[in-house]
Amino acid sequence: EAKERAKILAEAAALKQLASDYMHPEVGVKTTDPTLFGRNYFNRYSAPETDEDEFADERAEILAEAAALKKSAVAYMHPEVGVCSEDATLFGRNYFERASAPDVESMEEAEEKAKILAEAAALKKSAAAYMHPEVGV
Repeated sequence: EAKERAKILAEAAALKQLASDYMHPEVGVKTTDPTLFGRNYFNRYSAPETDEDEFADERAEILAEAAALKKSAVAYMHPEVGVCSEDATLFGRNYFERASAPDVESMEEAEEKAKILAEAAALKKSAAAYMHPEVGV
């Protein structure tokens, strides 16, 4: 009967310890067994993940695309920042196809333009004569 009583008291003490550990997780775990301090450096949770080469390449590509998208989004949302360029080839000028270059017309376009301007002048003269009949012919 004394052994039974000691066994019950030991189980009650273990249950009390378990309930205390459950209700107070901030206390932490205390261990004194030296065999518990061994570490598995390959399967521990804090070990850096090892990826296969194809996954590592794909991850690097995805991260590069994400960085480019972020840069594009920042440039879109903040136009006041401006564009910074350091490539020397970006400063060359094309004197023939730049926006401020005068348009070069072919002979056909020049003749068509002259014809249209002559017709517009004749229509303007006709409209002025129609609107002002008091002016003589």
